[in-house]
Parts: sequence; structure tokens; C-alpha cells
Amino acid sequence: MKKKLLIVSTLIATQLFAKTIDFEMMDKNPARVAPNSNNQILSFNESIKNSLNSIVNISAKRHVSGSDNPTLQMLNDPFFRKFFGDQFGGQLKQNRVQRSLGSGVVLSKSGYIVTNNHVIENAEEISVTIGDDTTEYNAKLIGRDADSDVAVIQIEAPNLVPIKIGDSNSLLVGDLIFAVGNPFGIGSTVTQGIISALNKNKVGINRYENYIQTDASINPGNSGGALVDSRGALIGINTAIISKSGGNNGIGFAIPIAMVKDVVTKLIADGKVTRGYLGVSISDLDHELAKVYNRKEGALVLDVSPDTPAAKYGLKRGDLIYSINGKKITDRTSLQNVIASFKPDENVEIEIERDRKDMELNIILGNRDGLVQVQADNGRVLGGLKLSAINLEMQKQFRLQGDAKGILISDVEPKSKAEKAGFQAGDVIVQIEDIEIKNFTNIEQALRKYNNKHKRVYVNRYGQTILFVIQ
Repeated sequence: MKKKLLIVSTLIATQLFAKTIDFEMMDKNPARVAPNSNNQILSFNESIKNSLNSIVNISAKRHVSGSDNPTLQMLNDPFFRKFFGDQFGGQLKQNRVQRSLGSGVVLSKSGYIVTNNHVIENAEEISVTIGDDTTEYNAKLIGRDADSDVAVIQIEAPNLVPIKIGDSNSLLVGDLIFAVGNPFGIGSTVTQGIISALNKNKVGINRYENYIQTDASINPGNSGGALVDSRGALIGINTAIISKSGGNNGIGFAIPIAMVKDVVTKLIADGKVTRGYLGVSISDLDHELAKVYNRKEGALVLDVSPDTPAAKYGLKRGDLIYSINGKKITDRTSLQNVIASFKPDENVEIEIERDRKDMELNIILGNRDGLVQVQADNGRVLGGLKLSAINLEMQKQFRLQGDAKGILISDVEPKSKAEKAGFQAGDVIVQIEDIEIKNFTNIEQALRKYNNKHKRVYVNRYGQTILFVIQ
């Protein structure tokens, strides 16, 4: 009897501690079929041929003044001019023409075309050709939005074929797609791939990101072209690639058509995009921070700027925002995109966790128009200025004094209001009206306070204070 019990217990122990696994096996003998069975060729030509007629080639041209020449910038240095005068500078002030190529997509018979902002940015002349037709049409800029990298132009041309619009919210990873555009200026080209990922939002290309990632080849000149599904419906606008060599490595990004439609509608209506503004510095909720919150997703408020909607309606440092008007907030990027989808002066219901308790706040959003992004190398503000924080690299590049304080003007857009007012690259903004400028928060504060008003801007140029007035 004891011997039988020993055998049973041994069997039980073997089953409990044995390192085994049961694999879920697919059918070992699947049927194999050839795509060209029954004398047929697998082709998507019929599905996408109409969308090919909606793709245009865009050529943007601008004149670059000699002041952009690094050598001339050196000759403009007061130290150099003190010894050599102006005898060399005049010889180098020659204008040159800079051209860029890209693609666009026809949206309406009235000639509206969507493309990337970076394709037409700073262009003085924009011309469009359709397909393989060499006829050039002059395009008018309707509006552009640098934060989403979307722009709208318009041409007058007969028999335009608007593209059919798809639904980017219903896409799935693995869906077959085609990228259509004008790579390297060689003419209309189609490449094929799949959707590799969705909702990519930490790429670092634009301020507002929610990209479709694809392995279809996207090359220089494809920017602004169409990403279409296997029916030929537009699901995205091709924007960028990740590449160390400049060639295609199978990692391309497109702006989803849902975002494009929203931006395009606003650009056509108003010529610009106005977005709601909350006024908080935010962060993601990482593993360590999540230990002190009940919820494990959301956008964490790090700071609340004074004189903003966030401050006025009671948001506090440490609040975890997890929902806005019923839309789930998972991280800082989703909060940023959701807030931007609302217009200024809209009332939103924000759900937060504060001290492990859920709360609701009703907030009327402000206007982000005219504000700058609080980081180095912002978008252009104050009529065409590009701003940067002062660091060691900038001190060396612009020959700034070691104790220089303020915000550096790193570039001035040619023929802009700022250039006409007299601003120059290398100037340091030290004060706007009554607000002393020490950081980007001060810039935002001044632009909020004096939005759409003429402003006195004090700059330090080689140790001298100069005053400009600009709206």
C-alpha cells in the first residue's frame, strides 16, 4: 500500500514541476494559391489610378539675399569692419534663387491643394504641375500652419480631379497602403507598403504629432504627397522619414487625414489656425511618479503660468489630467493635441486627480495665437523672428558677450515685417514694453499682454541698446 502511494505522489510532483509548454499550432498543411491563378495578375491599378490624377508637383522659389552668406556675416562684424571697412562686403551682396520641390494633393475642383508647410515655407513664388503635364500654374498661398506642418495653396486649372477622402481613425496596423508623390522631381511615383504603427507622437518633428508610420518608400520630393489605402482613398499626407544616410530606411511618417481635414478647414476659412490655450507645463506619468497617483495614465501638471486660464480656473501643480470633455488623456502629447483641437474661448470640462481624489474643473480656454513654444529654436514670432536660448554654442556663433542675457534672435525671415523694422540675426531681446526678457516665459507673457498691438522691443546689439516698434 505504501508503495502505491509513493508512485502516485511522484507522478503528481512530476506534473507540477515539469518544464513543459503546449504550443498553439497552425495547420501543418495550408493550401497554397498563386496570385496569378486562372491567368490573372494581382494589381491595384484600378483601385488607385484615380488618386494618381489628384497628385501635383510643387516648385517653390525664393530669393536669398547675400546677408545669408556666412562670409558676409563675418564681414558685418564691427571688429572686422573697424580694420577693413566696407570694401569687401559690397562684392558679396549678391542675391541667389533657392528652389525646393515637393508634392501636393488636390482636394476640390475649385483648386484647393494640401501640402506640407515645409514645402512652401518662405516661398515667394509657388508653381504647380499636374501629373506628367508640363503646364505650370501659379499658386496662391491660402494659409499655412507650422505647428502641424500643413499648408493650403490654390490654383486655377480646368478639369481638376479631387481625391477621395478616407477615414484615418479606422486604420489598423498591417493595412496595405501606397505612397504617391514626386520624389527627387522625377515625376509621379507610387510605392507600396503597410501601416507599421499608429499614433506616433514623440518623433520630435512638429509640435502637434499623431503620425501614421509606414514602410512605403518616402523620399525627398514626396513631402506633401498622398498616403492612400488599397481603395485609393486619402488617409494621410506624407511628411518625413527617419534616416541617417538621407535615403529611405523603411520608417516614414504621414499626418493622418483626420488632423489634416481639421487644419485645412481652418486655413481655408481664416487663413490661419487658432488653437485653445491652457497655460501649463506638463510631463508624462512615469513608473515612479505613478506610485503616488491612483491612475496610471495622464498628463502631469508641473507648473501653471500666471495670468492664464489654468491659473484663473484653479489648476495646480501636481494635478494629473486624465480626461477633457470625455476624451481620454494618456500622456502630455495627447493633452497637447486635445487642447489644440478646441478653439479659443471654448468651455471645456477637465477631469483631474488631486491628492488621490478625482475632481472636475470647468475652464474657458485662452488664445494660443501669437504665443511661442517654450524651448530653443521656436517657430517664427514677432513678424518673422526665430528665437533661441543663449548657450555656449550661440555665444560663439554670434560673438555674444559672456554675460549676455535675454533671448537671442537666431534668424530673421527675408522680406518679413521684422526685417523691414531693422532686426538682425545676433540681436538679443532684453525687453518688450514693460516686461524684462530673461526667458521664453517672459516672451509669452509679453505676447499675451500686447497681442495684436504695436510693441516697443529693446534689443542688445554688440553692447548697444536699440529700440524697434513692431506689431
